[in-house]
Amino acid sequence: KIVWELVRNRKLDGKKFLRQHKIIYENSFDSFQFFIADFYCAEEKLVLEIDGEIHEFQNEYDLWRTSVLVDLGLRVLRIKNEETAFVERIKEKIRQMFLTTHPPAPSLHEERG
Repeated sequence: KIVWELVRNRKLDGKKFLRQHKIIYENSFDSFQFFIADFYCAEEKLVLEIDGEIHEFQNEYDLWRTSVLVDLGLRVLRIKNEETAFVERIKEKIRQMFLTTHPPAPSLHEERG
């Protein structure tokens, strides 16, 4: 709930996030294989995963899932449940992910090398 309140309705830097979004990773002729991302921003190709206690026992699965998402050209930011108490830190982590996709444009006044 905390993260959804942070990102819903384009509250975070005007970026649109979807909640509980299906991401198809395999499409055979008769079925789809998909993950349900906790939050997804298509513009940034960013998946936010909120990891509760269960994730302490499924590390290999989480690594595999992350690698599949990365192979699809997506980036994954995992946030531990305990971190949700620090909203400003979460905002900063997400914004850092935005910057890795869209680094700031160089200043017109910078010298070119």
